[in-house]
Amino acid sequence: MDNYIKQVEDRQRKLCLIASEMSLQESLNRFQRQQEKCQTTLIRITTRAAPPKVVQSHKSTPASNSSAPLKVTASVKFSNDTERLQHINAIRKSPVGAQLKRVIDLLYETRQTLTPEEINEACYVDINSNKALFDSLKNNTKVHYDGKRFSYKSKYDLKGKDQLLSLIRKYPEGLQVVEVKDSYPSVMEDLQALKAAGQIWLMSNMDSQEHIVYPNDPKVMIKVDDDLKQHFREIELPRDMVDIEKDLQKNGMKPATNTAKRRVLALFHGITSKPKPKKKRQITKRTKLTNAHLPELFQS
Repeated sequence: MDNYIKQVEDRQRKLCLIASEMSLQESLNRFQRQQEKCQTTLIRITTRAAPPKVVQSHKSTPASNSSAPLKVTASVKFSNDTERLQHINAIRKSPVGAQLKRVIDLLYETRQTLTPEEINEACYVDINSNKALFDSLKNNTKVHYDGKRFSYKSKYDLKGKDQLLSLIRKYPEGLQVVEVKDSYPSVMEDLQALKAAGQIWLMSNMDSQEHIVYPNDPKVMIKVDDDLKQHFREIELPRDMVDIEKDLQKNGMKPATNTAKRRVLALFHGITSKPKPKKKRQITKRTKLTNAHLPELFQS
């Protein structure tokens, strides 16, 4: 009797194990089908978001065959593609100004004419599905649109150093570097090369801190002896403007000022030269505060 009970218990234990294994196998099959479905969906989204230039054909097994894995020519990593799709989604949900800058930067760096599809493939900005972005890009002063393609448009259409030098020589009063620095990628290197060759003068404006380029006319290139330079530096000029004006008149030149007459009028009207009072600097919203952590300094 005891042996019979033991056999029954062993048989029940084996049946439980078999049932547990079948349940586990069913769960594994269900998980595998779900994974294959997710991978297929991911491949479809990836192909639609950024279509590759060379598409490799891939074969997938029927959905009924749950035990066979999905065979793909190019393996897709779920985590990496998820991050990339999140990046694409963040770009397309960003403000129009941010997407516009991204496209203009692409056109500036490549200097190529690109279709909306090529722009979408390169920087993930979908122009066709965003009318506000499309209109802003089409009407931007830095962008040229021919009806099909977009390209970067600079103020001066220059192709190299020779055209750059020809343009600078048309502006003897000076040309701001900011107006030509986006003409082509190596324009700043060419400016430095022209400066080193003595063909231009490259100076900075002390007020605006902007660089200005001047043409160096080869006709005025005069070699002066060192003795003459030294003699010029040794000449002592008068310190009083009245004496300077007299010396100019002696040499047949008319001075631009009349200091003696101005001084007589000042004495007649009782006007004395006073130094101009120094204006107190006012703190406004645009004032850059370097000691913002000490508010008691700005209470007055």
